[in-house]
Amino acid sequence: MSEDTPQDDKWWYCLKHGRVEHGPGCPNRMRMGPYPDEDTAASAMAIAAQRNEEWDVSSREEEL
Repeated sequence: MSEDTPQDDKWWYCLKHGRVEHGPGCPNRMRMGPYPDEDTAASAMAIAAQRNEEWDVSSREEEL
């Protein structure tokens, strides 16, 4: 995160409530982010799933 952007201006995805939050909200341990904008935060679960799949593929390739 860049130091010139306040934490309150960031977007988060709350795992507890399954919704996007802007600025202060649920404790950080219950949310993913921060993200630069609302659309990216709304895609948090898809982004995580894609990254997990990429890591799984990478791990399988390393085992070969």
